[in-house]
Parts: sequence; structure tokens; C-alpha cells
Amino acid sequence: MNDKPLIQLQQVTKIYRKGSLEIKAVNLVSLTIYSGEFISIMGPSGCGKTSLLHLLGGLEPPTNGEVIFSDVDLAKMGDRELSHFRNCNVGFVFQSYNLLAGLRVLENVMLPLHYAGYSKRVCRERALDVIRHLGVGDRLDHYPAELSGGEEQRVAIARALVTRPRILLADEPTGNLDSANRDQILDLFQEFHAQGTTILLVSHDPTVTAAAQRTLKMVDGQLKENGNKDE
Repeated sequence: MNDKPLIQLQQVTKIYRKGSLEIKAVNLVSLTIYSGEFISIMGPSGCGKTSLLHLLGGLEPPTNGEVIFSDVDLAKMGDRELSHFRNCNVGFVFQSYNLLAGLRVLENVMLPLHYAGYSKRVCRERALDVIRHLGVGDRLDHYPAELSGGEEQRVAIARALVTRPRILLADEPTGNLDSANRDQILDLFQEFHAQGTTILLVSHDPTVTAAAQRTLKMVDGQLKENGNKDE
């Protein structure tokens, strides 16, 4: 683990408004994530875990506070600059996979590299490499609707990792999987973490959160440290 912070949240609040109703999803959260860490966040539905993940990855701006990613304040970036920054630095794995239904497996995984400006040859080579590594090389020409849940999740992880991001943010990455597929996905996360990828995942499943070095608990938009296995 690197001693230099990768991401710092400083007194971050995220408020959503629906008419006159104000929902404080994240409430004065401060958090430091170091390069090479594997962190899990657990907590009940509606406690703010997904909102926190979106803030960490620059998908949404904070209402108050700062999100500093490698000394860069994400709130000060324009939309185009922020999109490029996310594409180069952050890999997202969503609970619903978010694969594009009209694209085949290979095309889905190549897409982030295409947006990053790589040549078609490089896009294909790097996508093929990560797809095969994740064990879905025999599904290259299949559409998402033709895949099992476990295969869809592997393709989603391949797409998240193909740009070689500095951090992988995973939202309930095993929530729709049976225990066998869950354990295989956790093994893959451990493998990529061992290779230096910083990982932060959220989950309800104690088996999943137990795989991390550090566990945080989120309640009513606030974080509490649950312990560090390395201490």
C-alpha cells in the first residue's frame, strides 16, 4: 500500500431535492483512500453507499465539501475534462451491470478504450486480453441477453478493468449471483488487488466485505470504521 492518499473526501455532504423534500444521502463524510487498499463498505439499503461511490468516482458532485483525487479537486473540472479523467482513472462495476444490450461482449469491453482514443487494434487486443483472463473468452460474439448473471458480471468487470484504472469501484458486485459465482468474483478481485489495483466495494454480504483489508460501516449517510485486518 502506498503512503500517499489516492482519494480524500473532506466533510462531504450530498443532498438530493425532490420538490420541497430534502434528502441528505451523504452527511459530512471524511475519508482517505490510499493507493493499493482494498476497502469494503457495508450498511442497510438507503444509507448512502451508492451515493458515496458516485462521489468518489466523480459521477456526481458533492453539495458541500471536497473530493480530491490525486491532488485534483473533481468539483473544479468541466464535464468533458471530468469524463476523460474518470475514463482514465476509475473503473465502475454497477449492480445492474449496465452493459449495452445492442453491443456484443467484445464491443462492450472495447468501448471505454474507444472513448479514450485508442486505435481499433489496441482496443481489440486489450479487450481480448482482459476478457480471456476473466474466463468469458468463449462469449465474445454474444449479446448481454444471451449471458448468465455470472457471465454478465465478468464482462462488466472486464469493461471496468480494460483501461487499467487506478481504482475499481464496485456497487454490490455479487448481489445478483449465487454463492459459487460470488466466490469466483471475489477471487478475481483478490487477484487484481494483489497486482496493485485499489478496490472499494459496497455490499450487504458479510462474506464479500470480509475479503477486504478495511471495512467501513455506513449508517444514515455517515461512515464508521469497522476495523483493519492489517492492524
